Amino acid sequence: MPTNPQVLPWTPPPAVDIEALPAGKWWDAVRTAPTVGERALELLGEETGAVIQDKHGPLYWLVAVGSATSWHLRQVRVLTQLADESTYLGVPPVSWTEGPRTHWRVPLSADHYLTDAWKLWGALAEADRAEYGRAPEGRQLCYRCKLPTDEPIPVGVEDSDSAVGKVTYACPAHAPLYSKRRPRSLSAAAAEHEGLPR
Repeated sequence: MPTNPQVLPWTPPPAVDIEALPAGKWWDAVRTAPTVGERALELLGEETGAVIQDKHGPLYWLVAVGSATSWHLRQVRVLTQLADESTYLGVPPVSWTEGPRTHWRVPLSADHYLTDAWKLWGALAEADRAEYGRAPEGRQLCYRCKLPTDEPIPVGVEDSDSAVGKVTYACPAHAPLYSKRRPRSLSAAAAEHEGLPR
């Protein structure tokens, strides 16, 4: 990290609007759904690097190139240079630090440049569990489109007389169509068996 706060390894080019810049050249970007991103931002606190929030809500952390390519978390995507295609991120001018338009949620500075990928992964994994519960084993069918998804989001629990009800899942594209109901909490005994907080 540079000692002079005015000198950064990379800064957005001068612009008056959002500019599409290639991921994988100066940094990779980690995109998160708003709910997971907000919780991860809280968990990281001052350890976060620069964060872009687009006008639709998702947050984008800048990380070192190649440091997050093998991640697999629900509602998280890694934007990087691929062998056969380029991926771009809409980067706002440095002066755009307030929404609702796309802006720097955590402004780019010497203190907030790239986020440590492992700290970010830990915060996102914790946020994923807190928002969506324990990830089920294997693929699940989306209740809406009836297609299998590797990123099942619980959208409802059918209550039953037993301690555990049937969970209904949706794919990331269809999960926002359901109310923000939280899945029913497990009983104390079931939570202890699952190793989850009660």
